[in-house]
Amino acid sequence: MPPASAAGTAVTVIVGDEELLVERAVHAAVAEAGAASGGTPDVHDVRAADLRPGDLSMLTAPSLFGGGCLVIVRSAQEATKDAAAELASQLAAPPPDVTFVLTHSGAAKNKSLLAGHGGRRIDCPAVKRFGERLDFMRAEFARAGRKADDGGLRALLDAVGNDLRELAAACSQLAADTTGVINHGVVARYYRGRAEATGFTVADRAVEGKLGEALSQLRWALATGVSPVLITSALAQGVRSLGRVGTAARTKGPDTLAADLGMPPWKVDRVRQQLRGWTAEGVARAHAVVAQVDAQVKGEGASPGYALERAVTEIVACRSAG
Repeated sequence: MPPASAAGTAVTVIVGDEELLVERAVHAAVAEAGAASGGTPDVHDVRAADLRPGDLSMLTAPSLFGGGCLVIVRSAQEATKDAAAELASQLAAPPPDVTFVLTHSGAAKNKSLLAGHGGRRIDCPAVKRFGERLDFMRAEFARAGRKADDGGLRALLDAVGNDLRELAAACSQLAADTTGVINHGVVARYYRGRAEATGFTVADRAVEGKLGEALSQLRWALATGVSPVLITSALAQGVRSLGRVGTAARTKGPDTLAADLGMPPWKVDRVRQQLRGWTAEGVARAHAVVAQVDAQVKGEGASPGYALERAVTEIVACRSAG
């Protein structure tokens, strides 16, 4: 992320679709605006899609009690034509004591909002490739005053998966709970001591069609306090990996394919082995199963444990049917 410009910037546009990085940039801009104002500005946090003509004028109107005003407009690419025109006008000449923070995915729609106002721009591109994820984790540990070697970073990526929020949380937890250089052994001991805490063993056994082992691992994980949400996430990533590797060019070697997909080569090899017995239709059905259990675990179902057992059984059935 590029360095911020001088404090007190009236317009900040945050561009990208990496949610964690975008959210961090928004928090930093809000904190900076508060420090620059010397007080606590009125904060209005709105989605661009919800803005109607005239809303911005109402939000930025001077307050009877004085003080500054901070307007956060999220997903500016979703603004209607009229709302985007009003927003562009306000950005070009912000009212006194008003600060704007915009987020924009970088898509073509309403891209004109990203320039023409003299504000600063902060880019938050998606972290997709394997090397980029290692760099992200390395930076997370550095922020915590810790150091991890490549073996530790690779082991953590394998244990946690690709979700940036989960990786950030894992880095923070490891930094707080361990000492010394974080290497492969540290990561292995940490997660083994938590009885396969990420749930990825459950996912591996499920996509391999090993129902008995998958259910046994699931029950053990739940009994030792593993969050059902983490197990659902592991199942989702396991099925998603099947789809990504399965639709990739079969003529490419593991190294080339790994670079294209942002996976380590050994993981590509493992997923290729797990793909045996799967069809495209089976993978599609498994995706639907994961979507359903995700909703149930997050509140729609009465028993997360029962929902997960049923999901594991259905995922294995999707493979068997293929």
